[in-house]
Amino acid sequence: MEIAHFLFGIFGNATALFLFLAPTITFRRIIRSKSTELFSGIPYVMTMLNCLLSAWYGMPFVSKNNILVSTINGTGAVIEAVYVLTFIIYAPKKEKAKFIGLLTLVLTTFAGVALVSLVVLHGKPREIFCGFAAAIFSIIMYGSPLSIMVRQITLIFFTVYLLFLAEKREAYSL
Repeated sequence: MEIAHFLFGIFGNATALFLFLAPTITFRRIIRSKSTELFSGIPYVMTMLNCLLSAWYGMPFVSKNNILVSTINGTGAVIEAVYVLTFIIYAPKKEKAKFIGLLTLVLTTFAGVALVSLVVLHGKPREIFCGFAAAIFSIIMYGSPLSIMVRQITLIFFTVYLLFLAEKREAYSL
């Protein structure tokens, strides 16, 4: 049974690796155009935080027998860090400053979770705390692309509003 568990873990890690590598097409475009265009970096920095917390959770001194969790999430954190650095290099100055602030918040959050788990908690409470933090930020990671949709929907409604306002003015001028 343990061999099957390990083999499914390897298969899961291979699948996750392909998911981490999926944005390479986007970043190739960013590098070629030397601009982040209208892309948002929020999903990448949130994925990096999720990978850092999940890799931390999988460490042997936090939870036992989760080395595959640590290896794939450690690899994912490195890949996401490359995406984040690429985004910072090619982002406009105004967006770059906000993004670096978000990155600082993310790294501070990870450092805080790691510090609390090392200094304050031991044994099962450490495992539960780190697992809970990883789960919460995993949910946030999957919700972070919605931040892009909110911006797009707001723009669409603003455009529609301007069209109706122009029609209304035109109707009154007749």
